[in-house]
Amino acid sequence: MKKIFSLFVALFVFVAVSYAQKGVLKFTKETHDFGKVEQGKPVTHVFEFKNTGTDPVVINDAQASCGCTKPSFSREPIMPGKTGSISATYNAAAAGPFNKSVTVTSNAEAGQAVLYLKGEVVSAAAAVETAATPAPAPAVKDKKKSTKTSR
Repeated sequence: MKKIFSLFVALFVFVAVSYAQKGVLKFTKETHDFGKVEQGKPVTHVFEFKNTGTDPVVINDAQASCGCTKPSFSREPIMPGKTGSISATYNAAAAGPFNKSVTVTSNAEAGQAVLYLKGEVVSAAAAVETAATPAPAPAVKDKKKSTKTSR
């Protein structure tokens, strides 16, 4: 009976310790909007994060929702308090709006995080037109000028 009780206590302590200390990934931004993107020109965004937990975090995988998006990441452990990044490149081959996701799997507390890329792919001519159109100027209030006459 003592052996069973000792085994139960040892198992409980092992489980409690393994859950108590984990790494935590805190992304600065989980969604990036590219706006209008020229068709045929790939665009890349780097998602940055910080390990706010007590254990090192190792990213095991970053899986895109389709073949038009390619994620890349560092395989080295991210120590507590340090930062890391995940880069995601969207191919921009098909015209129209897009909303793609990248699922990041790690040994962090949450286990998985989902990052999003969105925007609209437009033709080269439309992209040039959008870039050439100046932004509206801020409205300026008219101030009445007072004139002083000197004698």
